[in-house]
Amino acid sequence: MIASHTVPGLAAALLGLLSALPASSQAADWPQWRGPHRDGLSSETGLRREWPDEGPPLVWRATGLGLGYASVAVSGDQIFTAGDRGTENFVMALNRADGKQAWAAKLGKSGAPGWGNFAGVRGTPTVDGGQVFALGQFGDLGAFEAATGKPLWHRHLVDDFGGKRPEWGFAESPLVDGKQVVVTPGGPKGAIVALNRQTGELLWQTQDFTDEAQYSSLVQAQIGGVAQYVQLTMANVVGVARDGKVLWRAPRKGATAVIPTPVVRDGFVYVTSGYGTGCNLFQITQAGGQFSAGQVYANKVMKNHHGGVVLVGNHVYGYSDEVGWVAQDWKTGKAAWEEKDKAGKGSLTAADGLLILREEDEKNSRVVLIETSPKGYHELGRFAPPDQSGTHAWAHPVISGGRLYLRDQDVLLAYDLKAK
Repeated sequence: MIASHTVPGLAAALLGLLSALPASSQAADWPQWRGPHRDGLSSETGLRREWPDEGPPLVWRATGLGLGYASVAVSGDQIFTAGDRGTENFVMALNRADGKQAWAAKLGKSGAPGWGNFAGVRGTPTVDGGQVFALGQFGDLGAFEAATGKPLWHRHLVDDFGGKRPEWGFAESPLVDGKQVVVTPGGPKGAIVALNRQTGELLWQTQDFTDEAQYSSLVQAQIGGVAQYVQLTMANVVGVARDGKVLWRAPRKGATAVIPTPVVRDGFVYVTSGYGTGCNLFQITQAGGQFSAGQVYANKVMKNHHGGVVLVGNHVYGYSDEVGWVAQDWKTGKAAWEEKDKAGKGSLTAADGLLILREEDEKNSRVVLIETSPKGYHELGRFAPPDQSGTHAWAHPVISGGRLYLRDQDVLLAYDLKAK
């Protein structure tokens, strides 16, 4: 059962804050993995540019989320996430105002696939059009009514579509596009499938693209005037049309685990992964109705394990293994700056000319505020959130409606980021 606790002395202030927030701030949603466009970017403005030692004001604290590394999706007056409770995992909705649980619905099997004992759901739920879609670590894919948690349908990526579970379990966040839900079971029957969002019925499966699934999530793109999905596997970067036709592919060999979500802009596709692999930029072009992928660069400036990267302006920001936090020129691949000592490995999100870095350290995870600038690392504040679980803080930070949401296993914290 989720327990929520408003910070002592803030109850009355919270009510006043909610009533005073502008409508645009209340309506600012983060409805899926990495935000509205799956790029880790928030369009919000008017955020605090300095933090005290204890961090921005804590609005509420919720517990009972269970085990897992799922981040949160925020839509309307609800927050959605998922986690393991006992032998099962659950999708759950919390009230945006106070963090209290609205509902919880069974998704599937709980546990820790692969070595390392990393139990819990990895993927973030996606909310769209009154429905919530979530994928569990063993391949359970479910659709639920957003308002009530009523189960709508259930499928299994291995049993129903011939998928092959990656070593550390399925970690993708389902992509909703119009009438279909798109996910990556991987395997010989077809790596990517699209399902009817209302019934779960299979619409298509990519028979000519059969790579095994890794841990990256699909992104939508418009390239050459054609709507498509871009995915990253251990062997390829690929573009697939909305009807399942493979439009292009670029061979690109990963190592051990390929995790970060691709970044797409203006016909260019950027990918990065860890274990010494590095990063690549591909230019996707179309001539005579045929697409092709040409490599612009490949280097080891950005070897991002799983904290993700963001593209702001003409620079990519993220943590590069053995290098530190990096600003990388998008067009050339060269490093604008590198900083190894001031903040540890982690994930990030961007808003209002700011980057919020979340360290993953299992003993002392800190949240760090820096300027978004290619000129250098300029820190504006940092704090250590309370109630740390003692395991890796892998859930990415989320900014929505003037608040920062930090999930750490069983606990979700909501902070007020609005400047006063």
